[in-house]
Amino acid sequence: MAMTSAGSAAKISGPTPGSTNYGAMGMVTTLFFIWGFCTVLNDAAIPHLQNIFGLNYVQAALVQFSFFISYFIFAQPAGKLIEWVGYQRTMVIGLLTMGAGALVFLPAASMVSYGVFLLAEVILAAGITILQVAANPYVTILGPPATASSRLNLTQAFNTLGDTVAPYIGGALILGGAAAAEAKKVNVTTLHGPALQAYRVGQASSFRLTYGVIAAFVILLALAIAFFKFPRVEVTRDFRPASLDSTSKKDSIWNHPHLYLGAIGIFIYCGAEVSIGTYGVRYIADPHIAGVPLEEGAKLLAFYWGGMMVGRFLGSALMQRMAANVLLAWSGVGAAALVLCSLLSTGHVAEVTILSVGLFNSIMFPTIFTLGVAELGPLTSKGSGLLVQAIVGAAFIPLLSGLLADHMGIHASLIPPLLCYFYVIYYGWRGYRIAPNEAQSEIRAV
Repeated sequence: MAMTSAGSAAKISGPTPGSTNYGAMGMVTTLFFIWGFCTVLNDAAIPHLQNIFGLNYVQAALVQFSFFISYFIFAQPAGKLIEWVGYQRTMVIGLLTMGAGALVFLPAASMVSYGVFLLAEVILAAGITILQVAANPYVTILGPPATASSRLNLTQAFNTLGDTVAPYIGGALILGGAAAAEAKKVNVTTLHGPALQAYRVGQASSFRLTYGVIAAFVILLALAIAFFKFPRVEVTRDFRPASLDSTSKKDSIWNHPHLYLGAIGIFIYCGAEVSIGTYGVRYIADPHIAGVPLEEGAKLLAFYWGGMMVGRFLGSALMQRMAANVLLAWSGVGAAALVLCSLLSTGHVAEVTILSVGLFNSIMFPTIFTLGVAELGPLTSKGSGLLVQAIVGAAFIPLLSGLLADHMGIHASLIPPLLCYFYVIYYGWRGYRIAPNEAQSEIRAV
């Protein structure tokens, strides 16, 4: 069933305030899984591309830069797309765009062109951006607003299920070739001309199967979403009391401090999360940490993402009884403490503490998101676009971490994430609060 446009939102109804549409929520959850999988697959792709092209940390960080810059470019247009064609059609468009991006990896691998790899990342991420802008707020309106944070944390748990399995699959399919080259004692620096090109073509071939399968899967999923009978809901359901003039043309997303402070929080948090994931494989493989092969390091990184999955299930349950902002603040404290411990240590202590950060990262994105869009009413799609746009922090902060890693060593890559978690603590403590001219949020907060 096609979703309604924004212009006809007032003529239709959605789920009753006291119920959650679990059928639609289950279908949308598959989208969270697939974009989580594709995003974290970069953590395995980056060290392999470093080997193929001889990249330093900053050059390798261009993969994440290209991927996450798409959030900044396409998030606001995606918000408009929802208003034009509705949630369901927007999800289908997002999946088809993802499929197109995955297919670009095939010529990138054949040509062995770093530039084409980066182009593929941009297109793939454009599709994921469209899905994020549509699916995140859609989950929040599939049931009562009081449990929106819990609901989004539950769906995000399946997002991190994709995150968790990606390192294993990426380690086996993408980094398997790198392991074979290491076993044969291939020294890339001694190769030149045709020999170097032949080596690169052989190593890059591992991308073709992986992303070919992804392209086929997301195109089939797009067809499933297109024919699924979703409930007809308003594009932006207003959770605020009717006495508020929520349709005033003077209202703007910039009149809601908790929204733009939340956007900063998303920028900061995503930068921290992705920085740790980007350099996690190399960090664990460092002789001063675990000293394992890259393929093994990629598999160990699954504990980082697996911790996020477990934490989101726990967080979804805890938020039935605990204020979302309180859990957010304490999660920031836990993450900062673990990063600091890893920064100041070596060996297995540094390894275990950095992998454990994922448990505390778990509830940060969905909680900041739901606190940020609270009380926006008709501005929900625009607010969602701004928050998803802020994911671009994952493009810039890893560059800073890479710069420090190149000049000061891999340990120094943890300094920016450490600083980022202090802002997360602030947002959970004070930044989330609704301004005095807004109604009190129905989302649990103190």
